[in-house]
Amino acid sequence: MIYISRQEHFNAAHKLYNPKWSEERNKEVFGPCANTNWHGHNFDLIVTVKGKPDPDTGFVIDLKQLSTLIRTHVIDQVDHKNLNLDVPFMAGQMASTENLAMAFWQILAPEIERISPARLHSIKLYETPRNFVEYLGE
Repeated sequence: MIYISRQEHFNAAHKLYNPKWSEERNKEVFGPCANTNWHGHNFDLIVTVKGKPDPDTGFVIDLKQLSTLIRTHVIDQVDHKNLNLDVPFMAGQMASTENLAMAFWQILAPEIERISPARLHSIKLYETPRNFVEYLGE
């Protein structure tokens, strides 16, 4: 099994805030991430696909096709957007990096299967250079 990854980048704003809680509780749990006027991140998304290389091309997946798929179905939907307000697939849920990574999986897994016999292995989403999540679809 070979694992191949493609990295993409986007910028987005969000706020971590539970409307069921008081302002004080939100600040206690989420700190400055509950800022009334939002805050932003420069996200890095790494999509890893697994499979066996095609005997004719040597590719697990055509990385140009994978990049186009990621940009069309994910990056164009979130780049320079407010994740809480502007992104339909995030409506009604906390705009945490964890939830965002799971949403990306739901979008990308069937699209990857549509263009290749390869399968999505992981979504790694960096919110900052030191804070990231990895989701394996489990």
